[in-house]
Order: sequence, then structure tokens, then C-alpha cells
Amino acid sequence: MSNHPNRSRAGSPARNPTTEEVRAAREAAGLSQTAAADLLHTTCRTWQQWEAGDRRMHPAFWELFRIKIGSIT
Repeated sequence: MSNHPNRSRAGSPARNPTTEEVRAAREAAGLSQTAAADLLHTTCRTWQQWEAGDRRMHPAFWELFRIKIGSIT
């Protein structure tokens, strides 16, 4: 799937975030995994999977999370 638009361009705004980015954004916002999951109306387990790398966070969730914590406008 190297030609998939969300995975082929590392600098693209519409891309899957890395596990490190997900964790760092949550910690910078001062949120627990449960609180971060609640912001996106998902489960804590799903959030844990995103941070562990067991599941990729969809770019739409990543953008919504960043909007809600105020890291992008």
C-alpha cells in the first residue's frame, strides 16, 4: 500500500500520526488516556492501541484531537 495517500507522504497533513506523536500530544495537553479517548468519543482501549502501535489512528481522528486540544486552528 505504498501508494495510499495517507501513508506515502510523511509531511502530509492527511496522514496517520506516529505512536510517539499521539502520546506526546496527549501528554502535552495534560490528559490521561481515558480523558483523551473521551474527547474523541472512543474507548480507552482504542486509545491505548493507538499509543502502542497496535492500531493506526485515522487522520480524521488525529486532526479532530489536535483541534480539540488547541494545537492547530
